[in-house]
Order: sequence, then structure tokens, then C-alpha cells
Amino acid sequence: MTAMRKMQKCWVQKCDTGFKMALVLLLVMLTACAAVPQDLSGKMFTFPEATNTAHVKINPSRQELHAVTVCLRFFTDLRRGCSIFSLATPSTDNDFLISKKEIGVTAIYTRNKLAEFVGQEYKLNVWHSICSTWDSASGLGQLWFDGNPSSRKFISSESNIRGTIVIVLGQEQDSHGGAFDTNQCFVGMMSDVHMWDYTLSPCEIQRYMSDLTFTTGNVLNWEALDFQITGRVLTEDKQKTCR
Repeated sequence: MTAMRKMQKCWVQKCDTGFKMALVLLLVMLTACAAVPQDLSGKMFTFPEATNTAHVKINPSRQELHAVTVCLRFFTDLRRGCSIFSLATPSTDNDFLISKKEIGVTAIYTRNKLAEFVGQEYKLNVWHSICSTWDSASGLGQLWFDGNPSSRKFISSESNIRGTIVIVLGQEQDSHGGAFDTNQCFVGMMSDVHMWDYTLSPCEIQRYMSDLTFTTGNVLNWEALDFQITGRVLTEDKQKTCR
């Protein structure tokens, strides 16, 4: 090989290496940008079709929870059951699950234990506000629906939620981070998702329900949400009634 060819080969190798390094750096930068929490005030997630793939994964700020409050708003025309909020760990797929069953019945699973709450005035094609609480010390859970509390029920006690937490909107996790079922998926819109690592007081829940100033979630905060979208899920301006 001549000296000239050696120099050309060396130059090509250096360029190739430089290109690869630049590409890696670009991917790292894009990943870092994608991971920046977003302020979704006035926004909503739209799940426009039934699938076993489309979902939103939300990254929590905690990996162990001795108590939980989850609040969100949703809008759907589904008559069948569907998952509203799904939290799983490697050992427990239903570590904290809010599931709409038939109309008027909502289920809360904690540590794979079930409690059903009945009597909600659920209507199709209307925005509903829902909050669910649970405390491991007492084992009690409660559901608030459009400002109205349920009776408090025992679900599971003396065991915290711990492990690598995966939180999913739009699908129910039947295994850690997956095993989605089209018949359990959510179709509609969701907004104002917040989560706390303590049970919110009734007054704070009422403030959330009434869309007043409240303490934002310290585990999930809609105004600084770290999330990734998979499949056909849209982030849109929240639809409001004109007056």
C-alpha cells in the first residue's frame, strides 16, 4: 500500500470514528432533552383508539411508597371496563391500580388486593375528576369521584409499595411494564394527573376537584411531568366549554 493510500485510509477511519462519536453525542443530547419534565398545564393526553400498545409511561420521583394519593381527570364514552391508572413493580403487577368496571363501579387494587367502590354517578362523554387514597399503616383506601367521597375500605396493610416502579396511563399492566390487553385499554382523554406519597386531606382533595389552587403532586406533577409516549397518543390543548 502506497503512502498516499495509507493516508487516505487513515483519514476515512478518523472521519468514520468522528461521525460515530458525533452521532452518539447527538443521541445523548436528544435523550436528555426528551427526559426534561414538561409543564402540561392546560393540556391533555388523547387516546383515540383501542390498541394493546398505545400508552404513556410516567417516571415517578419515588421508588418506595408507604401511602398514596392519585388524582386525575378523564373523559370517555367507554361502557366496558378500562384501566384509569396502572402502577406496577417487578413483584406485583397491580401494586396500585385504578380501574373503571361497569358503570357506577370503580376498583382499586393495592398490593394485588381488591376493593370495589360503588354508586358513582358516572356519565359518558363528560369530564370526571377522580382521586384515590391508600395508607399502608391502616390499610384503608378511599375513592373520591367528582367531589363525593366513598366509604373507607380495608385493602392491604403493613407492606409498602417498593421496587422499580412503572406507571402507565392508557393500558393495564398485567406484567411489569407490559402484557397489555386491548379489552382493558383506555380510549378518551386524560388530564391533570398528580400523585403524592401521602394521603391528601379531604380539603385538599376538594380543592383539586373544584379546580382551585392545591398542592401539586410530589411523586407525579402535571406541571412538571417526566413521561414517554408509545404509539398513537396525542398531547393536545384541553377542550373546555365556552361560556
